[in-house]
Amino acid sequence: MTEPIIVRHGSLFALVVMLETIAPALVAVGSLYGMICFFQAGYDDFYVILSVLVGLLSLLLPGNRGNSLAQPMGAMPLAFAVIVRWMIIVAILLAIGYVTKHSEEYSRRVVLTWVVVTPAILIAVTLMLHEALRRLLFDPALVRKVAFVGCNEASLSLARGVASGASHMGMSIIGFFDDRSPERLGALGKFPLLGTLRDLPDYMKNNRVDVIFMALPVGHIPRVMDLLEDLSDTTASIYYLPDLYALDLIQARTGEVLGLPVVALRETPFYGYRGVLKRVTDIAFAAIMLLIAAPLMLAIALCIRYTSPGPAIFKQRRAGLDGREIVMYKFRTMTVLEDGHKVVQATRDDARVTSVGRILRRYSLDELPQLINVLQGRMSLVGPRPHALAHNEQYRKLIKGYMIRHKVPPGITGLAQINGCRGETARVEDMQARVNFDLEYLRRWSPLLDVKILFMTARQLFGDHKAY
Repeated sequence: MTEPIIVRHGSLFALVVMLETIAPALVAVGSLYGMICFFQAGYDDFYVILSVLVGLLSLLLPGNRGNSLAQPMGAMPLAFAVIVRWMIIVAILLAIGYVTKHSEEYSRRVVLTWVVVTPAILIAVTLMLHEALRRLLFDPALVRKVAFVGCNEASLSLARGVASGASHMGMSIIGFFDDRSPERLGALGKFPLLGTLRDLPDYMKNNRVDVIFMALPVGHIPRVMDLLEDLSDTTASIYYLPDLYALDLIQARTGEVLGLPVVALRETPFYGYRGVLKRVTDIAFAAIMLLIAAPLMLAIALCIRYTSPGPAIFKQRRAGLDGREIVMYKFRTMTVLEDGHKVVQATRDDARVTSVGRILRRYSLDELPQLINVLQGRMSLVGPRPHALAHNEQYRKLIKGYMIRHKVPPGITGLAQINGCRGETARVEDMQARVNFDLEYLRRWSPLLDVKILFMTARQLFGDHKAY
């Protein structure tokens, strides 16, 4: 259960992880081709087959992929693992050659040199990528701040492990919350007591806390539920840490951190490789869509500039991941550029909408510049729609759990939009319905769900009567 605690990584991290996944295949095939060229053996059909086999084996055999996301290995164990994996691949290839009786078709000089040289290159590349991931994991700008609710042997043990650097998960302990006095708690070591459980919600509003570990006894579950409700106005990831020293929870296989089981009570679905998959998919599809839409976007920008005064691109501050402020881009469709403490939503037959803007909004073409937001990492193709900061402050006070929707990056489209929750939210009930779908998206997320939402969005572009 180490991956969910790791900071959410950006495009660079996704790229390095992807390279770590495909590097063994690229190195093995590349070094084989290099040996063939060096010895002038000729790259015939047999070598093509060998390249395909070694590439597939390098991708399919379990290796160190993902190890850097949990407990990174030292250089020697990592090199040893690479060598063992390479020996397994060579053994499989020899067995295939023996069974098919085609081993004589290959130059012995080429194959023997390749078998000896490749693991050295693999070790060098693997160590380099491993170090790159380690540096990204320990980037101070990405460290998540962690608080503990409840002081016991389990929470203190985990806090000491994190503070010692043993976790390799980019976490920083800011302190504990407990109803007992410092005298009753005893020595907390270097960890400060930040206040009582009642102080936690106010502390969260005034300070950045990314992760909360609740280490209250199982008998205090009602208190845990009360705290969850009090914290529903925050974006912190919340975990329950059972006290193993008081209860036998060996069969609780929900996950672990440093050997201690934890239960995720509230977390983003985009952790570990899920987050990498989501980000890589966003980058690939957004880049392709931008290339295809570039001529259309240029034509739209010119139409806006020549039909009404003002810029072609409308920028507005909105709430992004963890409720943090982002700048979202859209084509300007109105005569006003509202981005203050009060933002009036567009209504049907709104006089502020320009003639060109009405067409753009009808077919959601005004959303195209948000593909740039996706490439920047501020948004995703699919996710809860980002709201203006003024609307965020308004609805977080009216709708329970409203801020939880910010546990994922905002999207150009989402589950709420394909279910008809678009346009003006004239009543609180309208926004409540939208938030309900957003939270359902967090519960049900899968790559297939994203594909379904994108498909349904495309289908609705020409039949959505709430787009105005």
